[in-house]
Amino acid sequence: MKVIALKGDVRKGLGKSDTKQLRKEGKVPCVVYGKGTNQHFAVYQADFKNLVYTPNTYLVKLEVENDVRLAKVQELQFHPVSEDIIHADFYEVATDKPISITVPVKITGVAPGVRAGGKLQLKIKKLLVSGLIADLPEFIEVNIDELEIGKSVKVKDISVEKLDLLDSDSNSIVSCVVTRAAQSEADEEEEGEEGAEGEEGAEGAEGEGSSESKE
Repeated sequence: MKVIALKGDVRKGLGKSDTKQLRKEGKVPCVVYGKGTNQHFAVYQADFKNLVYTPNTYLVKLEVENDVRLAKVQELQFHPVSEDIIHADFYEVATDKPISITVPVKITGVAPGVRAGGKLQLKIKKLLVSGLIADLPEFIEVNIDELEIGKSVKVKDISVEKLDLLDSDSNSIVSCVVTRAAQSEADEEEEGEEGAEGEEGAEGAEGEGSSESKE
């Protein structure tokens, strides 16, 4: 898994007025906790762009003055209107102990169900895994070469070497469903067949009626 660097400044005050001032300056109040002592610091909002607004997952090399730590994003709080980050929590990680983190899903192959007119639905974009940092991949491949219409690839159907998958085994990662257009065509064909059967039945009844009247 790739590592992205973030540089921050130690917070001199932790009160509401200090927090408000930081946000006016375009900075995000942050805290990192874990192995050592908690460290309160601030990072410019713009520096989060490549870390947060991306489908990828990164570990973070935090550089706060002379303090350097490897961490993962634990929690982000967003403003309800502007959607700016208003607070960030980081958790310090160790290279010799397993950590839990989400890893993006990468779909590979071509589903037979899609060739038959189906549509893919990605239900889980990131899988929660546990493993050593050295074993964490940038993404987890999910192959769909055997995925038919109406079927799904579930968590229980995949495995990743040296990692434990923490999502429920029954959760669907990707499904192949019938499109509305294909369903409409199928319904029209079914209605056409039923209509044809009805006409044949009516013609048969008329024929019988004619025979009876002649007798």
